[in-house]
Formats: sequence, C-alpha cells, structure tokens
Amino acid sequence: MQNYSKQELLKYLKKYFGFDNFKGTQEEIIQNVLKGNDTFVLMPTGGGKSLCYQFPSLLLDGTAIVISPLIALMKNQVDAMRSFSTDDGIAHFLNSSLNKTEMTKVKDDVLNKKTRLLYVAPESLTKEENIEFLKHVNITFYAVDEAHCISEWGHDFRPEYRKIRPIINEIGNAPVIALTATATPKVQHDIQKNLGMLDANVFKSSFNRPNLYYEIRSKKNAGKEIIKYIKNHPGMSGIIYCLSRKKVEELAETLQVNGIKALPYHAGMDSHTRSRNQDMFLMEEVDVIVATIAFGMGIDKPDVRFVIHYDIPKSLEGYYQETGRAGRDGGIGECLTFYSYKDIQKLEKFLQGKPVAEQEIGKQLLLETVSYAESSVCRRKLLLHYFGEEFNVENCENCDNCNHPKQKVEAKDDVITVLETIKEIKGRYKADHITDILTANATAAIKSYKHENLEHYGVGKDKEKKYWNAVIRQTLISKFVSKDIENYGQLKITEKGEEFLKKPHSFMITKDHEYDENEQETKSVGGTSAVDPQLMAMLKDLRKEISRKKDIPPFVIFQDPSLEDMAIQYPITIEELQNIVGVGSGKASRYGKEFIELIKKYVEENEIERPQDFVVKSVVNKSGNKVFFIQNIDRKLSLDDIAESKGLTMLELINELEAIIYSGTKLNIDYYIDEILDQEAQEDLYDYFKEAETDNMKEALEELDEYYTEEEIRLVRLKFISEFGN
Repeated sequence: MQNYSKQELLKYLKKYFGFDNFKGTQEEIIQNVLKGNDTFVLMPTGGGKSLCYQFPSLLLDGTAIVISPLIALMKNQVDAMRSFSTDDGIAHFLNSSLNKTEMTKVKDDVLNKKTRLLYVAPESLTKEENIEFLKHVNITFYAVDEAHCISEWGHDFRPEYRKIRPIINEIGNAPVIALTATATPKVQHDIQKNLGMLDANVFKSSFNRPNLYYEIRSKKNAGKEIIKYIKNHPGMSGIIYCLSRKKVEELAETLQVNGIKALPYHAGMDSHTRSRNQDMFLMEEVDVIVATIAFGMGIDKPDVRFVIHYDIPKSLEGYYQETGRAGRDGGIGECLTFYSYKDIQKLEKFLQGKPVAEQEIGKQLLLETVSYAESSVCRRKLLLHYFGEEFNVENCENCDNCNHPKQKVEAKDDVITVLETIKEIKGRYKADHITDILTANATAAIKSYKHENLEHYGVGKDKEKKYWNAVIRQTLISKFVSKDIENYGQLKITEKGEEFLKKPHSFMITKDHEYDENEQETKSVGGTSAVDPQLMAMLKDLRKEISRKKDIPPFVIFQDPSLEDMAIQYPITIEELQNIVGVGSGKASRYGKEFIELIKKYVEENEIERPQDFVVKSVVNKSGNKVFFIQNIDRKLSLDDIAESKGLTMLELINELEAIIYSGTKLNIDYYIDEILDQEAQEDLYDYFKEAETDNMKEALEELDEYYTEEEIRLVRLKFISEFGN
C-alpha cells in the first residue's frame, strides 16, 4: 500500500509513458490500486484502460499478473512496456506460444524480481505447473482485462474466466482490478460477484462518444450502398464487419473489383496473411478492412473514419465495442449498420442446439439488438441507457433518428395499460410475455400460467406487438420500468412508474421503423433505385425498332431485366453498359451504341443527376465454371457429362449456359441438340422463338409442352439466341 502525491504521479507518468496528464478517471483508479483496494473499471474503448494497471505495476515492489484473453494483444502490450525500460525483463507474457527455453527465461526473470508485469492467458493460469510457480511470486495485484468474458451475459463469454477467483485463492490473495469496455449493469454485477469483489470501488467513465454518428439502414442493396458510401469518402480508413468468413471474402473481392483498396481479415486465414493484411491497414496501404469480429481487439488505429456493419451483431455490447473503433482521435466517426429481420432469424437458428440457458441469454441479447435497430428514439440515448447511463439531451444531433425524427403520438393511456399489466403479473415476466398478454397471443407460456384469465388479457389487441414493444422500450428509458438484475429481462415498476400511475401526464412516443428489404428504397445516395418509367418506355421502343431492322425478336437484343437496370443506372459509355445486368462485352459492342446514345441524350435533356458511382461490378465466378463450360462445349463434350462433372442437374447447367449466352458469348451446342432432336423438331421450335415477342418460358411451355420437354425447349432457345443475338 503506497501513497503518492499528484505531482509525483505526474512526474512518473511523464518519465515512463511520456504523457503530461491523465485522461478521465485514470488518476483516481491508479491511486485506488496503489492503496491496495479492489477496483472495477468500466471504460469505453480508447479511454486508456491499460494504463490503469501498467502504471501502478511500475511503482509497486513485486509482479502484477494481468489475465488477458488475447495472445496478439499481450505481445503488443509487452513490446510497448519494454520500450519504456532499458531492461526487456520488465514485462513478459506466459502463454501457449512460448517454447521451453522462452518459458524458462520468463520464470527466471520473474523469480529474480526483474518483471513488474506478467501477462497470462486464462488457459495458462489453470495449468498446475503455473499455479505452483506463481505461489513463489510476490504478486502486487491481479488485473483481469476484458472482464466481461466472465459473464454469460457478456458478448464474449469464456468459461475459463469463471475459474479465475478459485485460482487466485489457491495462488495467494492480492487486490484485484477488473477492467472492461462494455458492461451492462447485469454484466457488471456478474463480474463483481464472480470475482468476489462486490465491495470494490467502481469507476465508470461515460459511454457517450459525441463524435460518432449512428445510422441504421435497410439491407436492400447493401453491397451497392457500401460501394457508393466508400467512393463518396475517398482515402478514408474504414472497417466493415460481417458475421461469416464467406461474406468477408466475397465483399472484400467485390470492393476490390470496384477499385476500392480493401482486404479481408478473419480467423480462418493463415496467421501470416492475416498479420500482413492488418499491417497494410495500419500502414494505410489499404483503406478498408472487411472482417469478422476477430479483427480489432486491441487495434489502436486512431483515424478510422467509418465502421460499417454489413450484418447486425449478436449483441449491443458487440455493436458498441466495434463501432467504438471509429474516431478514436476525437475526429468524425460514422457508424452505419445494415439491418434485416431475416438476419436476426438466422442468428436465432444458430442458437438452436446450444444449452437452454445459453439460448435464453442469446435470445435476450438479440431482442435488445432488434429494439435498438427498429426504434426511432435517439440512438445515443438508447445505447447509453443500455449501459446504465442517463442521457437527458432531447436531440443528440448526430444520429439518423435525431436528424430525421418520426412524428410523435400521445401514449399516456397505453403507458398506464403497460404499467398496470406489469403490476398484475407482479413484475415476474419479460417484455415479450407482456406484449403477448396485451395482444391476446395465447402462447404455451400464457396458457401454462393461466394468463388468458387476466384482467388485461387482450386489452391491446387493436394494436400490433411491435407498437407495444415501442411503448415498453420508452417506459424503460423514462425509468418508469426497470429490468431485474438477477433475473435479467424481467420488468418491474420503479417508484417513478408508481408516481406516474398516481398522477398520469402526457407521454409522447415515436413509432418504430419498418425495415423491409422487399420495399423499394425511397432514398439512395446519389440517385434512385426506382426504374425511370419514361426512359424504360423509350428503351423498349428502341429495342423494337432494332428487332424489326434485324428481323430478330426483341428479347434477343436485351432482356427486360437489362432494360430495367439501364433505366435505373443511366449508363452513358460502353464500359458502363457492360456492368448492366445480363450485358457482357459482346452484347455491349453489338447493340450498345444506340442505347447509350439515347440514354445520354435523355440524361442531358432532363438534367438527371446520375449516381456518380453506380457501376457496381460483380465478381466473376471464382470457380472458373464459365471457362470450363466454354472449353468443354468447344471440345463437343456431352452436356450430360459436363453437368455430372460439376454435380449439376441438366436444368441447372442450362441456367449457367443461359447466363453466358445472355451476356453476349457465342456457344455452339448444335452437336448436342442434333443428338436429342430431329431436324423437323428443331425447325418447329426455331420458328416459335422467331415469331415470339418475349422469351418467357412460362408462355413457351404452355404452347409447346405437349410436344417437347422443358430441357429441349430451353436448349433450342439457347441455340437461337446464341446465333441471332451474339
């Protein structure tokens, strides 16, 4: 236990770390650790948590044990500590990456009292030989970093973290400092209880990051929206998070073919490639990293200007921690999330098969995420409330909900209904159970508790569950209702709620957002995603005119989806035309000139502002199927054999061949058609397509299926388009 004056601490801070002043609550935390008290630190990403244990370890006589889950981060911090000292022995780590010689060196330095800071992975701490070794060490304090890993309610639960307290008891008691960047009141209670430090001094820094802008968008056209966004922010550093490794690879490649300097990062890559990609991002050789959540832990790049979530995270803790990597230098940080309820349903499916308790926790965390995404309340207010912090500003002016507020409606009577229902069921149930009671949704739980007999059963069935969820959420923010800490999710009325019931007053709420992927987007950066009907009509007329001149059906020139895409994207060069759906270089060069001339004239006459970066190039099929098919058809290999070699049905192969032919590549499949159809049948089908206004298969089948199979019809259609169109 040691006492230092402020001046002495500042002198050592300058000497060891080169800083002139402490940040936020760092000084009080350090003083508390030096006095030998248990300490709980809740400090957002970028707040300077590591200094809170690194600094006191240098002033105390002995070795501080830092329990950390991240081997890469341990190495970074050990290197940083060694840079403050002339002796490398001042800091070491003990984990599975060390060989026997390195392990011996670490233990010698610790026993010879050279080492002030020893980082230990939780898995290494549980090994008997390490426990025996640490019993002989003068331990100044234990620092449990990323302490939320202790809680099953945390976003990164690790079972071995729950063994820390019994091991500390076995090695020998010393003060504990637990540190985390994301903890709700429930998680904080869990951590303190598990580490046996309920009496610890608690230091909470504000979770408010005023420089971060939060926005949720519909996931419709997410890939295109992301490319537009990045191209509108040239040269800026950003991170895009995806839930799956496959999506990381796909999205990184799509960005690359669209001229964006981007690289993937996920745990399935070999460590050399992963480290190289991370370093290229840190050294600004690439602008964007597309990653799973494996990226970013301990990455201290201060000028990340945007964090995009292609998939919504599993919890608000994860969301807060990942968005927190933007704007750590205090500059602009934009946090965009693409949301679809389908993604939530996918995440719920992943929970199936896990233990029931884990499923229940996962479901509650997902519900919080849905609430945040769909709510029209200030995003900042919602986030801070989730982490147990009040935010009483009416409009934060830096989130989509505050910048584009939805209309408010009076909900005084509905708030009374919700509060009375919670009272009637004695505060023992969660939000979804309450909305089931109000909307008369007779679930198994409702029936088993006989809640269909309650006075309030069905009183709110004229409104949707979604509406009642919005009411409940806003009563939580207003502190009329609280969530029970021991039984997380159970809603209880607070004193403030009781007062409202005695003296009700006006209570305005905003209705939730609807994020429907199937709706046409009403807003889209730099243009619209709706088809321009006037241009569409003109393009169809031009197609008809060319079809008459060349004596071929209109669909052979361009199919309707291609014309629709032109009427959205307004391509005015052959290069741009090649990026339209179903248009390859062959089609573009054969028919494109007249179409782009018409579009260019239309754009100029109507002063249309084209999306400046609409050209979203899709990634070429990496499997090389296209080349494989073309080569084997050139060799006149049977289509049955080609299909079998790729594990495809004949109709699936025809789909692939149609895509090749429609984009303008010529394929000669006469050799196969001659095997399956005689000359008369081929001419009959040929004449049908020559006269047809459309290549619609449904119409063709209705007229021809009495005589021919779908495969035969589609193969002749392929031959016809290849010969006449390409």
